[in-house]
Amino acid sequence: MDSRSDCLVLLLLVLGSAATALEVPLDLPQPPTITHQSPKDYIVDPRENIVIHCEAKGKPHPSFSWTRNGLHLDIGKDAKVTMKPRSGTLVIDISSGEKAESYEGVYQCTARNKHGTALSNNIVIRQSRSPLWSKERIKPIVVQEGLPLVLRCQPPAGLPPPIIFWMDNNFQRLPQSRRVSQALNGDLYFSNVMTEDSRSDYICYARFPHTQTIQQKQPVTVRVFNMEAINETMETYLNDTDLFGDEAAEERKPAFLLPEGSPSSKLVLRGQVLELECIAEGLPTPEISWIKVSGELPAKRTSFQNFEKTLRIVNVSEEDAGGYQCTARNRLGSAQHIIHVSVKAAPYWIRAPQNLVLAPLESGGLTCRAGGNPKPTVAWFINGDPIDNFPEEPSRRVEDDTIIFTEVQTASSAVYQCNVSNEYGYLLSNAFLNVLAEPPRILTPHNTVYPVIRDKPALLNCVSFGSPVPRVTWFKDSRSSILMGDPFVFHENGTLEIPVAQAFHSGRYTCVARNSLGISENHVYLEVKEPTRIVKQPEYMVVQKNRDVVFMCKVMHDPSLVPTMIWLKDSGELPDDDRFIVDSESLTIMYVTEADEGTYTCIMNTTLDQDSASAQLTVVEKPDPPTDLELTDPEVRSIQLSWIPGDEHNSPIKKFLVQYEDALHGSGTWNNLTEVPGSRTMAHLKLSPYIHYSFRVLALNDVGYSLPSLPSRTYRTKPAAPDENPSDVKAMGTEHNNLVISWKPLTGLQSNGPGLQYNVMWRQMDVDKDWNTETVANVSKFVVAGTPTFVPYEVKVQALNNYGKGPKPPIVVGYSGEDWPVAAPANVRVRVQNSTQAEVSWEPVPAKSVRGRLQGYKVYYWKERSLHKHTTHSHTHRMEQQTLTFTGNRSHGKLPGLHPYSLYSLNVRVCNGRGEGPASPFLKFETPEGVPGPPAFLRVTNSNIDSLTLEWGPPHERNGHLVGYILTYQTVNNTNEFGQLKELSVPPNETSTTLHNLKYSTRYKFYFSAKTATGPGPGITEEFATIMDGAMASRQVDIATQGWFIGLMCAIALLILVLLIMCFIKRNKGGKYPVKEKEAAHADPEIQPMKDDDITFGEYSDNEDHKPLKGSRTPSSGTVKRDESDDSLVDYGEGGDGQFNEDGSFIGQYSGKTDRDGVQAHESSEAPSPVNAMNSFV
Repeated sequence: MDSRSDCLVLLLLVLGSAATALEVPLDLPQPPTITHQSPKDYIVDPRENIVIHCEAKGKPHPSFSWTRNGLHLDIGKDAKVTMKPRSGTLVIDISSGEKAESYEGVYQCTARNKHGTALSNNIVIRQSRSPLWSKERIKPIVVQEGLPLVLRCQPPAGLPPPIIFWMDNNFQRLPQSRRVSQALNGDLYFSNVMTEDSRSDYICYARFPHTQTIQQKQPVTVRVFNMEAINETMETYLNDTDLFGDEAAEERKPAFLLPEGSPSSKLVLRGQVLELECIAEGLPTPEISWIKVSGELPAKRTSFQNFEKTLRIVNVSEEDAGGYQCTARNRLGSAQHIIHVSVKAAPYWIRAPQNLVLAPLESGGLTCRAGGNPKPTVAWFINGDPIDNFPEEPSRRVEDDTIIFTEVQTASSAVYQCNVSNEYGYLLSNAFLNVLAEPPRILTPHNTVYPVIRDKPALLNCVSFGSPVPRVTWFKDSRSSILMGDPFVFHENGTLEIPVAQAFHSGRYTCVARNSLGISENHVYLEVKEPTRIVKQPEYMVVQKNRDVVFMCKVMHDPSLVPTMIWLKDSGELPDDDRFIVDSESLTIMYVTEADEGTYTCIMNTTLDQDSASAQLTVVEKPDPPTDLELTDPEVRSIQLSWIPGDEHNSPIKKFLVQYEDALHGSGTWNNLTEVPGSRTMAHLKLSPYIHYSFRVLALNDVGYSLPSLPSRTYRTKPAAPDENPSDVKAMGTEHNNLVISWKPLTGLQSNGPGLQYNVMWRQMDVDKDWNTETVANVSKFVVAGTPTFVPYEVKVQALNNYGKGPKPPIVVGYSGEDWPVAAPANVRVRVQNSTQAEVSWEPVPAKSVRGRLQGYKVYYWKERSLHKHTTHSHTHRMEQQTLTFTGNRSHGKLPGLHPYSLYSLNVRVCNGRGEGPASPFLKFETPEGVPGPPAFLRVTNSNIDSLTLEWGPPHERNGHLVGYILTYQTVNNTNEFGQLKELSVPPNETSTTLHNLKYSTRYKFYFSAKTATGPGPGITEEFATIMDGAMASRQVDIATQGWFIGLMCAIALLILVLLIMCFIKRNKGGKYPVKEKEAAHADPEIQPMKDDDITFGEYSDNEDHKPLKGSRTPSSGTVKRDESDDSLVDYGEGGDGQFNEDGSFIGQYSGKTDRDGVQAHESSEAPSPVNAMNSFV
């Protein structure tokens, strides 16, 4: 072929590629195209009608015919065979009992119209089969423990092959393991048998998937014996079966039961699943591992099944060919087996031929390219007949796997078949050549709207058809300029692509398709939406079991899109559990369990896009208790403890706590022994003699401690002499002539053996040389009697038991008992420092007279009386005695908080651990004058326009002779601003004073204090106000001149007068109306007369007529006077003027209150009210 021809072929192939996207509208003439057909290998269920599909399209609509086994199938001759209308689908009715196997064969469908003929694949129809197992009597199998065993299944051949599984009589699957497993062929393999494998119901089942039937083999009985029972086994079964082995099975290295022979080979077709199997016997049970001899196993396509005994590789390719080695290994050795895998390939498409539409005088080509191993052969057909049967045409020639068409004519339309085949299969493809002359038509619906997410690709379709193939151009909004170049991409099928769509790309787009026969256009619209984004993602959560957890998932999206939230757990649906609560922005899991662990994914979907975010949930819990406690390496004083940790529940174990129980000395009590880091699982424990140990272990993680493990076995240590002596040894007397030696006894853990006792040793320090020794039982003290008073002793306490004495004990120094001191401090003196403090001093008592450990000195002092000449009798008695203790060997101390101007007495005593000694002689001293306390009260007794009369009470605590009072005052305005201070000195014998020339209606603040020769004391503060002038007062009382007020007052006065007259009349008719008797009978407290000592008012009174009626108000002055009492409160105060504040007197009960109260009382008294007027009237 010349170079021009080669270029032409290349061009035609390109054109053919471009034409693959053409879809001929069904309203145009076209040859048939097969659209649906049954699979090549079609296994039918004999219980159902046989339906063989064949559907095709074309213009005109095609007609259908069938061949069976290469011969024409005359449908009219068999009433059971029908063809669906306007379809090639065959329906074979076998519901009346016809056998499906009579219709088995190779079927092929033909669809034809005037433009060509299309063929279906060869469809092989076969009936599914599920044959029964042949009847057989299976003898029991007797096998020696430890030997291998194979139970054969050998199911009947079925179509398709059955699925095999082993079960027992209760339809429960038999458990499988590394030791016992089922092979791919259905046989059951035992690497070594054990006595528990003995049973009589090993049953192999075969399930035939097409008919959904299950066939059962006869049960197999297996009896496993060991050498100790071989005689009984022989006696029972010798006549029934053979015996396997007559001596004990020993441990042995692995040997392969499957595959048999070495090496072996395996053939697999490309695209299928490769399954390689190695089953080995041995004792102990071998473990299987796999490698590829020359290369690596394809990780993504490889899996291991059946306890690593099966290697499975999916979607096999030619690169998977080679050697695969399986290795069986136990502690006695290993065995290897190599399986050589060869990969062949049935034909597969590299490029299948596609329908070709050409205009008259155009050129093109059909390519049929396939791969396979061995290489497949290519055969071409025209309308179902071999191409070689047709005469050669100048417009058509075959070049290898391609048919080239040049300058085609309308009559060139036909269907071409390409058949590629090798020994492993075939491929058949139909492709038509359709010669048409058609103007462009756009198949994309008009005004289609394409919504797309911003920053994502936008694809605007313009599917068109025409012959010749139309050329498509695009415009945006208006047709002023053709779209071209960046950012636009134009596809051969007319689609316009915008790789990264933005908001400004939205709008109307127009596609125009034109060829030599015409032009067509279409409008589409692009809408660019905002992307859906998860703005608050779920976070990794670590949650304790039974707590709640919340995963947040907050989303932003385009407002025109409706989002839908989906939550997944481990890429699957959420569990159907009410504990999972999905809200609009969150997922809540209540009472989390360990099963809830996993990855939770929030997916927010719209019709255009989605966003997702995932977070891990880890459920933590206290660890499970350790198990399998084991004691090893026992020594005299130690042992090794090991254990297996429990599940840590996602929280690493930080440490282990080892505890022990002593069943001999403290059964039921567990004590902490040691802690071990969480990375270790053993502890070297130090032990004590004579203990019956049981150990347990607890694990700790961040959540808390686990439950304790089960106790270990008991470990008893041998007795020994004590390792230590009692602690906290003390020596001290409780009486003046004894010495008590005490100690903290040894515990049972410390005793080291039975017969625990103590050697108590003592001697007088610096007096005795020899030790006094006494052996006592297991007690905590020993009393030495007849000792001198308070002398030092050396003591020792040593532990011993039946196996010896403890170590040499240390010496402890203590003292015998103390006695009362016999001497008082001498030369006691007092130096007064000020009015409230004095210093006392003394000479210390000699140590010999203390007769014990000196604790210190106690000063007892009390106030005899005040030195003020006005002190009343009630305060001349002695005040409560006070005590100050000065620890250690002191000779002086200070007495604080004394009362000024008072007479005090004191004495001093020494004290030791036993008590106090005799008192020193009484010593009196006086305190000087001090500043006085605050005055008792300050109040106003008379308030005028320009003057105030003040009254006060002297201080309760005068603390000396009063020399006068200091009165300071200043004005205060409404904004609490103060005027100039004025000061007035008042003689001590006065209790009131009048201030003149004050401003009217002005508030004044007063500061009042008393003073002695020492100085002024603390003061009191009050506020009072002068009254308003006459003009202002008249304006305030104008209400009294109002007519309504005068009338009201007259009415009230008249009513009161009538009531008084009625009460007077009733009192004067006592014999006729016995009021008192009625009152006594009814005992109504509201109408009983008042007693002389009552303060409240009764309804009326038989006694003093001047008392007010019930309900009347008190006088406007706010005071109530009582009869004179013989018991005066003046007797209980240090003052003698009879003036008291509101705590005890009636003089100050309604006056002299806080600053504001005092002012308000005086101001309100100036404005008469109707009630005050009424009281005045009465």
